[in-house]
Amino acid sequence: MLSKITNLIGWVGVALVFGAFALRFLKPDEISLWWNLAAAGLVCVLIYVVGQWREFVAFFSKRSSRYGTFSIISIIVVLAILIAINYIAGRQFKRWDLTSNQQFTLSEQTVKILKGLKEPLTMIAFERTEGMAPLRDRLQDYAAASTQVKTDFIDPDKEPLVARKYEIPAYGTIAIEHKGKIERVTGSGEQELTNAIIKVTSDSQKKIYFVQGHGEHDTASADEQRGYSSINEALGKENFSIAKLVLVQNPTVPDDAAVVIVAGPGSDYLAPEIDALKAYLNKGGKVLFMLDPPDTVDTPPLTNLIALIKEWGIDVGDNVVIDRSGIGQLVGRGPGMPIAIDYPAHPITDRFNSIMTGFPLVRSVTPSAAAPSGRTAQTIVETSKASWAENDVKALAERRPVGFDEGSGDKQGPISLAAVISTDAPDQPPAPAPGTNGGTPDRKQTRVVVYGDSDFPANGNLAVQGNENLFLNTVNWLAQQDSLISIRPKQPDDRRVTLNQDQLWWVMLFSVIFLPGVVVATGFYTWWRRR
Repeated sequence: MLSKITNLIGWVGVALVFGAFALRFLKPDEISLWWNLAAAGLVCVLIYVVGQWREFVAFFSKRSSRYGTFSIISIIVVLAILIAINYIAGRQFKRWDLTSNQQFTLSEQTVKILKGLKEPLTMIAFERTEGMAPLRDRLQDYAAASTQVKTDFIDPDKEPLVARKYEIPAYGTIAIEHKGKIERVTGSGEQELTNAIIKVTSDSQKKIYFVQGHGEHDTASADEQRGYSSINEALGKENFSIAKLVLVQNPTVPDDAAVVIVAGPGSDYLAPEIDALKAYLNKGGKVLFMLDPPDTVDTPPLTNLIALIKEWGIDVGDNVVIDRSGIGQLVGRGPGMPIAIDYPAHPITDRFNSIMTGFPLVRSVTPSAAAPSGRTAQTIVETSKASWAENDVKALAERRPVGFDEGSGDKQGPISLAAVISTDAPDQPPAPAPGTNGGTPDRKQTRVVVYGDSDFPANGNLAVQGNENLFLNTVNWLAQQDSLISIRPKQPDDRRVTLNQDQLWWVMLFSVIFLPGVVVATGFYTWWRRR
């Protein structure tokens, strides 16, 4: 009678354990219920084992039983190890990105922004349950990069009130919330998500003015050589607003100008325009000058602009930089487009190791040897030693062969192509002397960056690896947005293989005729030998 009762208790225990296991997956929220069922089942199984101890002793006295038990224990140990590994892996985020350009790894810019968060940021994905996996994978990258990032995943069909609260327009939308501000992104691309984070965490939108009136590059144009539409879009993604400034009509720089850009003027600025830029710089303005070299000997010099730049300790050369290293051929260009891979230490070019930037038709820009007191400029981009600054512009325009000639004033490389300066603005009260009680008010800084080329951020030249990053880093440094100075997300490589008609014929010949022919010939040879 006792044996029958213990047998029944044992079967009840097994049923309770299997029931707890099923509830673990069917109702994962009922944690206390399935834990209690599992505990009760194990107690019942233990009672059965104690009540049938004689049978167990007799069973394990056999050699076959011991071997069988050892095998079962070994299987259980292996399963336990696998479960433990899976448990640990589920709580440790580690991935390996084997794509050619690391397109599934967060860029340096994104990581830098996330690590700089001071307050919590929530990313909520709205998608049907069956399509949630890609969004979950992407947001997990962001959450792993910063403890301030929290994620949530909502099916709008199951929770329509939440979707209505966040004004979700479509499935696949991600709402990014920070300090009461909300940005919505449709899709899970890193560029879109990171740009939304920049906007939602920025206190205000800074304004950039592009000076117009002298044939400068047009931010609205899609032209390959003179258009800046692509860089205009990139600036908008980094939360800048863009406007045009015609100093000829109104020779004053607006007070809301975070940065003023002079992009490749074809003629010199007039005295009132120079005075407006000078007044803006003296009170702490930020200006980016990009001055192209003369196209011909008849091109009028930019005398007033170059003189203004010289006042800030930077010399603009009257030359064209030539590079015979052959690196330009890597991007389909000739010696007239120097490729730079050397960058003296500066926040703009930090982490630019081995990143190429290309400058079509560029002149030298160097720190002045006789700079005014307190205005010491710094080089940020240099060419290779195989380059030189050619003074004979007429020979280049007439397509006559040129070479390095030190006697004619040519300068041997490396050649400086860009220079920067940051110093206290002249038009402000002097800084208090050390040790006085005058306090330490915020000092306005004047920042100037000068490039010897205005075409490197044009639409047709952004394909060069580092051109866009260099331009955007320059603007962010001028605007004093150091958190945005970094290497930005890369676009996926186009890995398609394009074949001409001859190549297609050889592929067909190899795959349809040669390979099957080898198999048939091998089979026939084997049959013949066995025969």
